[in-house]
Amino acid sequence: MSTRYIGRLAPSPTGLLHLGHATTFWAAYQRARQHDGTLLLRNEDLDPQRSKQEFVDAMIEDLAWLGIEWTPPMVVQSERIALYREAFERLLTSSHAYACTCSRRELAQMVAAPHEDADDEPVYTGRCRPVKGATAQTLAPGMNYRFRVPDGEVIHFTDNNLGPQSFTAGKDFGDFLIWRKDSLPSYQLACVVDDAESSITEVVRGADLLKSTARQMLLQRALGLPSVAYFHTPLMVDEAGVRLAKRHDALAIRTLRQQGLAPVEVLTMFYAAPRLP
Repeated sequence: MSTRYIGRLAPSPTGLLHLGHATTFWAAYQRARQHDGTLLLRNEDLDPQRSKQEFVDAMIEDLAWLGIEWTPPMVVQSERIALYREAFERLLTSSHAYACTCSRRELAQMVAAPHEDADDEPVYTGRCRPVKGATAQTLAPGMNYRFRVPDGEVIHFTDNNLGPQSFTAGKDFGDFLIWRKDSLPSYQLACVVDDAESSITEVVRGADLLKSTARQMLLQRALGLPSVAYFHTPLMVDEAGVRLAKRHDALAIRTLRQQGLAPVEVLTMFYAAPRLP
């Protein structure tokens, strides 16, 4: 792992950036500055139905308006499918992955980060999981694939902001999706591959992705990739206590800019949810 600090911003161009993005990305920017490091920008455009160039242009413009500087070139996930596929095939060959034919509704949006959906990925029942010691599967077109978690193993890590964390595989999360039948990787796999390829040393993101960190640590280990540090920020919520999302058009950075607010006003007008234990 690099000894020089390298962080990243990783928005998905499926809507306008909102206040929650602003505060998390500002934290990432400050962490990079504090460590005299580099901050990269990653365009997580793996949702072909919802990703739009207008949102890519908007996020670059909004980041510049907020005063958040990043080092080009921008990483574009849709241009890196071959990297993700190579990692996926390694997991398949090593029996860390298996084909899954169930729960189509559950599989539909797994290219997105869990916080983009209403709920986190549910614990898988294991219906398609092969018995231990089974012969490694080969890639079959048009199939969904899951990562086999080590049931009962407790994944520990110390978050640089929220302190000690632990999640139990098979209880807090189950076998999770890593490859879709439309030949796209899941958020979890693409994130791990990109972080390693870009030599990221610390991931700064919202606390709704703490459980994803445990999943991604298992993927890093299975792929022989270096571990990274994590810094999770408290979630931003509206006045009713609801987590901010792209549906909050009134709190989109673009909307707040049009209302005449200055960047410093935007960065201070949020409500922080209580920190997770």
